[in-house]
Amino acid sequence: MTPDRFFALMLLLESRDAVTTQELASALGVSLRTITRDLNWLRDAGLPVTAQRGRLGGVTMLSGSGSGSGFDLTRLTPGERDHLSLTGLDEKQRAELNASVESRRALSKIAAAQPRRVHELLPLTDVVHVDSRPWRQARASGTSPASLIGAVRRGRRLRIEYDSPRESCPRDLVVDPYGLFAKAGIWYLVADRARVPRLYRLERITTWKEVDQPRRIRESQTLATVAAALIDQWEHNHAIEVSATIDQAQIERAQRIFGLRLVPDDHEESATGRKVTIRFLHLEDVRALLPFGSAITVHGPTEATAHLRDLATSLAHHYAPSPTP
Repeated sequence: MTPDRFFALMLLLESRDAVTTQELASALGVSLRTITRDLNWLRDAGLPVTAQRGRLGGVTMLSGSGSGSGFDLTRLTPGERDHLSLTGLDEKQRAELNASVESRRALSKIAAAQPRRVHELLPLTDVVHVDSRPWRQARASGTSPASLIGAVRRGRRLRIEYDSPRESCPRDLVVDPYGLFAKAGIWYLVADRARVPRLYRLERITTWKEVDQPRRIRESQTLATVAAALIDQWEHNHAIEVSATIDQAQIERAQRIFGLRLVPDDHEESATGRKVTIRFLHLEDVRALLPFGSAITVHGPTEATAHLRDLATSLAHHYAPSPTP
């Protein structure tokens, strides 16, 4: 159960004498199976939740649970509840948002409110540790999430200087931010620019300042919906499809690197290689095939093979031995 759903469920139970599981599921936007699992979780945690069948029945929280046998939500400060609702972040990412102190304090209050049992399992926080950063990730530079979060929460437009790898110099942009997004250990600013959604890596935002205007985001769009659409676009949109054969020993490595952009041909496989299609956003991106050397044979299109040949020739010239005097 996510922290935000935990709080919403507790508030619903404490504010009503009895409520059906269907009403809980509808209020929280989840399935009946999920609500049943959540209620079982609350009981296992020692909270006095009961369920009565029949027309006058329903799920109830026993009286007095707010101060004695259960967890009193008023024990959490507004800041603690706000920070605890940041689901999906590991401890490092919470620290990058300056949220770790509030989160740890809130979690400690919840842990202290749970009754001790004879055959108690070890706390999940003792046996599970999450680090969502990719392996060997370099230390990020540029703008930190903590420095930007206040401006984003104020709902103002931002003027950013963005150092894109595809531009010769940083660009000055005015954007309308939806919020911050963490993906695979990398922080992004999700924002509209001229009503078009974009992902901006924080490490490439060299400077920024608030504009004295409220943000102008598109109606009915949220940070979650825009981020999901941008990720789907990045994973599925492409300008060029490369047909290639990959040595069997390198198939797993290629799948890790290219992900959904690599589509195996289930009808073209041999003991030595497998036919695949790899989708790239730009022709220049086919240089990602160079580290595979001869383990990947590109069949087409012709502009891809020509570009790889030019890149390989340039690389060979770069490392050619210097002529002896």
